[in-house]
Amino acid sequence: IEQIVSVYKHLFDKCIEICKSVKRTAVYDLKEWLSYFGEDCPGEVWEHILDAGLLAYLHNPLKNVYGYEEIAKEFADCVLPSAADYLKKLSAQEAFQADREAARAYMGTLVFALVCSIDALEEKVVREGMMALYKDVELPLAVSLYRMEQAGMRVEKEELRQYGEELGGQIALLQKKIYESAGQEFNINSPKQLGELLFDKLKLPFAKKTKTGYSTSADILEKLKGEHEIIPYILEYRQMTKLKSTYADGLILCIQKDGRIHSTFQQKVTATGRISSTEPNLQNIPVRMEMGRKIRKVFVPEEGSVFVDADYSQIELRVLAHMSGDEKMIEAFHTNVDIHTLTASEVFHVPMEEVTPLQRRNAKAVNFGIVYGISAFGLSQDIGTSRKEAAEFIEKYFKTYPKIKEFLDRLVEDAKKDGYVSSLFSRKRPVPELYSSNFMTRSFGERVAMNAPIQGTAADIIKIAMVRVDQRMAKEGLKARLVLQVHDELLIEAPEQEKEAVRMILQEEMERAANLKVKLDVDIHTAENWYEAK
Repeated sequence: IEQIVSVYKHLFDKCIEICKSVKRTAVYDLKEWLSYFGEDCPGEVWEHILDAGLLAYLHNPLKNVYGYEEIAKEFADCVLPSAADYLKKLSAQEAFQADREAARAYMGTLVFALVCSIDALEEKVVREGMMALYKDVELPLAVSLYRMEQAGMRVEKEELRQYGEELGGQIALLQKKIYESAGQEFNINSPKQLGELLFDKLKLPFAKKTKTGYSTSADILEKLKGEHEIIPYILEYRQMTKLKSTYADGLILCIQKDGRIHSTFQQKVTATGRISSTEPNLQNIPVRMEMGRKIRKVFVPEEGSVFVDADYSQIELRVLAHMSGDEKMIEAFHTNVDIHTLTASEVFHVPMEEVTPLQRRNAKAVNFGIVYGISAFGLSQDIGTSRKEAAEFIEKYFKTYPKIKEFLDRLVEDAKKDGYVSSLFSRKRPVPELYSSNFMTRSFGERVAMNAPIQGTAADIIKIAMVRVDQRMAKEGLKARLVLQVHDELLIEAPEQEKEAVRMILQEEMERAANLKVKLDVDIHTAENWYEAK
């Protein structure tokens, strides 16, 4: 326990000495461990690290917590005191100063839990065929994410403040328009007052009563769009107020002394393997509306550097083409035919050159909707048609790409039999919803079974690309650094003189991240801020 206390007090050399003297080193959270000791561990240490949290996540990605109590209970059938039992409301570091004995007891329990459970946990992951995924992807990814968190993103604070003022002006203008349309002033942010105005005074349809009044949720307002001029103003008002509170006002509080925002990247949160961003969430900045996209202008590289942005083009559709083996879709990607125009041409029986923008948009909605197991009702909502027309559209789509229908049906059947689905890289996603007695829950499970292998494979590919890009830049001695990952996009801050080298690394490593039947296509842009890089 004295050694563990010493380790926790940042005696890096001692920690390395201990790790090198044993065959394996088990930790709960490698990324947090790195925050104490840095990433400069000898190779022989890295090779034998077992991150219990990551292993437990791979075994069951549906859980919310992967702490020592949960791991010890599941894999060692051992019920242990919680951290709060030892430390009360103190952090471990605070406890070392305030209550040394409690801190020692807590650390001893951590070690005991690992010793009891790590063998069984490792054995589970090996038996489930995910040890390669752990060693080749998740473990090195923890190091890359740590580096991203340390790097952060530089923010122009004054520009962010001006952006907030611009939003404030637009919000005031929208407020005035809403009052004029309503014929009275009221609290727009009050669902109760807004509901009374829309459904009692204006007598609009689709009224839905709740315990506290009328529902004014986004889906209700979307239904009301053509019913009154006030609705578009209210929808835009909500968008603008969210932009101001969450991003303009919220982000300015996150800027640290170095002038950068250091987000936390979560590796053990999503069921499909996607990385998420918190405190703050930089992956969720709106991109569909111009005013939302404009906030990207405040994110800038260091002086003398540029942003190099790379993202996969239609990666989930390419994964779908590969996994389904549908010849027509594979051929479209091989010949660089626009997949949405081709789909519209086939479904509407018109030459490709005669496909209208509306037909292409509808085909695009189906192409991406199919990946998520979209229903006729969901598609009708997306493209503004009747449910019958949407159902016909989906039927024609499956006639165009018959192997996709066979593939999706097979995924559902296999999930019912096995209880899980897998990505191309053996990432498993349990689908317990398929066994529910509730029809809606079972339907959701079927959509999960169709989507998780595709989305999970896309998540694996971007993770592999991240690790390889990060490791190669380090190996080649570049100062460029990975600063952000958003879904299928990687953003690198690179000195001006390194930008061409970084472009080449991104192109090569992202295209080679997986060997599919279709090429992985990568779009790369260089710019002075994040807005212009996309």
